Amino acid sequence: MACSSSSSCRVVIPPQNNLLRSHPGRGKLSSAVKPGRPRRSPPAAGGGLRARAARGLRFRRGACGGDPGEGGERDGEGDGGSEKNEQFVRWFREAWPYFRAHRGGTFVVVVSGEIVYSPQLDPVLKDIALLHGLGIRFVLVPGTHVQIDKLLKERDHEPKYVGRYRITDNKALEAAMEAAGGTRLMIEAKLSPGPPIFSMRRHGDSSRLHEVGVSVASGNFLAAKRRGVVDGVDYGATGEVKKVDVSRIRERLDGGCIVILSNLGYSSSGEVLNCNTYEVATACALAIGAEKLICIIDGQILDENGRLIRFLTLDEADTLIRKRAKQSETAANYVEAVSQGDAFGTCLGSNNCNGAAPLYNGSRTLSHNGKGFLEKGNATFQNGVGFDNGNGLWESEQGFAIGGLERQSRFDYLAELVVAALVCRRGVQRVHLVDGTLGGALLLELFQRDGIGTMVASDLYEGTRMARETDLSGIRQIIKPLEDSGTLVKRTDQELLGALDSFAVVEREGQIIACAALFPFFEEKCGEVAAIAVSPDCRGQGQGDKLLDYIEKKASSLGLEMLFLLTTRTADWFVRRGFLQCSIDLIPEKRRKRINLSRNSKYYMKKLSPNTSGITVLN
Repeated sequence: MACSSSSSCRVVIPPQNNLLRSHPGRGKLSSAVKPGRPRRSPPAAGGGLRARAARGLRFRRGACGGDPGEGGERDGEGDGGSEKNEQFVRWFREAWPYFRAHRGGTFVVVVSGEIVYSPQLDPVLKDIALLHGLGIRFVLVPGTHVQIDKLLKERDHEPKYVGRYRITDNKALEAAMEAAGGTRLMIEAKLSPGPPIFSMRRHGDSSRLHEVGVSVASGNFLAAKRRGVVDGVDYGATGEVKKVDVSRIRERLDGGCIVILSNLGYSSSGEVLNCNTYEVATACALAIGAEKLICIIDGQILDENGRLIRFLTLDEADTLIRKRAKQSETAANYVEAVSQGDAFGTCLGSNNCNGAAPLYNGSRTLSHNGKGFLEKGNATFQNGVGFDNGNGLWESEQGFAIGGLERQSRFDYLAELVVAALVCRRGVQRVHLVDGTLGGALLLELFQRDGIGTMVASDLYEGTRMARETDLSGIRQIIKPLEDSGTLVKRTDQELLGALDSFAVVEREGQIIACAALFPFFEEKCGEVAAIAVSPDCRGQGQGDKLLDYIEKKASSLGLEMLFLLTTRTADWFVRRGFLQCSIDLIPEKRRKRINLSRNSKYYMKKLSPNTSGITVLN
């Protein structure tokens, strides 16, 4: 049967194209032993020097091309031939694209107070130190509300909240300063040890490993202003973010430091102000243009059936927030703001949005790499102070506060999901909500295709959909130059119209900028990928990868197990994305009969991985 699991068609999927979800996707690190591989027996005891030397000689001969059946089989842990070692090598190679994708990226990580003051903080910081060594730039924003509340209760002073903000009186400010200082010192101490060196000695001089593990920087990076009196409530020394000192944070990051950004801000009059941790983290992520905002929380985002929600597009996150709006004041404010056209949440958390200018003025400019950035607009703070009134803050730097009374009474993480949606709307492409109580959560989220948390993405399939009849001219415009050059098979308008239901397109500002087709062969459980084309002006922006991933998810949703294609000019591109050359005999018979052999096309196939990412493709 065509597309069967024949040995000549076996595909080992390289992780290149699995990155779309994470950066911009994920690749799967499988911990399973390869099917069909026999478990090796442990080495026999004893044997003496001569026997061990002979075994070593047989192994070396087998490694150079000898028959393993004639002594080439590796024996035991000492020869490095165990399944554990094979798994290690496989994991390392599968993770390689993620090393490259994440290296040099800037991630803002907000660690909830529940995690900061729990045993889970140690493994989280160890993983951050590891990732820092791989070239990822981190800004850490630790939560302190748990410690502040604990200190106040120890001093017989009840914590006070109104909505999402703490009322910071003198005792609360004293506790906030003590908690922030103690947390910073604790994190610095935990990041100071270098990597373990007991297993490194065989690799040479380890003297440099005795140095401090990770350089940490902190300081007065946050300018704030008093929240003041809102609806008759005096919030005391509670602050709102006024400005994030981006240049100095970047200087520290460029110098190889992990930056710890406290929730304490400093006013222009020299006051210390207690700001909301999430407001600080989101403002920082937006101000420095972080690739990711990662929220380390103490639970998971679950659906109605109690299953983990692994992925949400921005539209899906918006829909879920609306469905659960009655459960959260923050969610209800989000829905109201979006419904009023304030899509970027200027009025969130304010009981009176009258007179508040929209945070986004409707103008988006596309840069040369296709990533959008927001132009400066006439936005206001929630208390009416304008961004353009001398404080130097762009609207894209305003953060979003959550917590307070809602944190104490909630039973899910809807407020964090609202933050994710708002930040994605403002320019951060991906927000990850990760359960820090799970061991190795950060590594599993960033170095697996499907992760273990919830990711909200603003750009994964942005503008990608199945084609409509009105797209015919746009598709024709893209594929015609490739047809003329012989890269694609020529199709008449009638043929193209007849195949239109099989096409997917990427639309940007009303224009079709890319297209691809999937022709399923259900009997053989495989499908043909055809006519992948991207407008010349939009090449190099990952549109082809986006479409291919979309097609793969579509094929999986149809129950297909394999993809195949015919190509004359683009084989290298597909090979990097997991396709392997195969013979014409593996192409479905119905398709073989229609192949124009004079084109001398090459045939490639790819086995689809099971889709557990939570990403769905709609018709």
